[in-house]
Amino acid sequence: MNTFGTLIRLSTFGESHGKAMGGILDGMPPGVQIDLGVISRELGRRRPGSRKDVSQRQEPDEAEILSGLTPDGKTLGTPIGFIVRNRDVKSGDYADMREMYRPNHADYTYHRKYGITDFTGGGRASARETVSWVVAGSIVRQWLEQQGIRIMAEYIETNSAAEVANRGDSTGGIVACRIEGMPEGVGEPVFDKLQSRLAAAMMSINAAKAFEYGDGMQSAYMTGRESLDLFVKDEAGRIVTRSNHSGGIQGGISNGMPIEMKIYFKPTPTIPQEIETLDIYGNECLLRARGRHDPCVAIRAVPVVEAMAALVIGDLLLIRN
Repeated sequence: MNTFGTLIRLSTFGESHGKAMGGILDGMPPGVQIDLGVISRELGRRRPGSRKDVSQRQEPDEAEILSGLTPDGKTLGTPIGFIVRNRDVKSGDYADMREMYRPNHADYTYHRKYGITDFTGGGRASARETVSWVVAGSIVRQWLEQQGIRIMAEYIETNSAAEVANRGDSTGGIVACRIEGMPEGVGEPVFDKLQSRLAAAMMSINAAKAFEYGDGMQSAYMTGRESLDLFVKDEAGRIVTRSNHSGGIQGGISNGMPIEMKIYFKPTPTIPQEIETLDIYGNECLLRARGRHDPCVAIRAVPVVEAMAALVIGDLLLIRN
């Protein structure tokens, strides 16, 4: 599937080393003022080459809006089409690896599923795909912010990516995300729970290996008394909870407290070391990866997490209404 969402839907296209990445965002309400500068800012946060401990691919990552907005930036309610051109493509870096299965990549599984694989840069399996998610997410996020909903994520370091990269290796990391200003009642009670939609979105991000919200895995080590979120009234007389072990979600529906979640990312599987593997014919071979790769993919995943959270919240808000 290349389409995400129900009422607010994002369909994407493009390969890592193709001419462009792009997408169509459908379902945005009309009349929403969109600041194109905000889209550029968010793309800049995701952009490769922005710091020493990320991929040094030099992409300007400029979004070209093709449809769906008025000249002064208001949504028309029609599909918003956009592209981000690939300008720093070096497919030759992958020439020696084009018939080798890179361990922990999608080469083998794509080959088994489709019978053909785009080995140059990973094709659709590349993290380059997420540039379209950030464009769409930054549009939806501006609509959410106009309703008082704020999405903030941060990278939590597990190992120094720079130090690990100097050793010719890579590392994993954690992205924590908090959503404030959520109204109560967002999410469906059984098969479309808010946390399940968020989990599906976050686990679609390249290299994501685990998702938790609220106390998450720690809940398994707590007692019932320890994990209770007791109801109280705040100074304005609004019902809130004294703690937030539930992470802002109870019964699959938002309770008005901040939504808190963490996404855990694996180490980047492409490392500049000689690795034993097999080629597409089943022969043993040695792979020494070339190209420009993130020593820690979690660093540039921060705006991607925020974008996917915005797409989920925006979609469920329309479903609730």
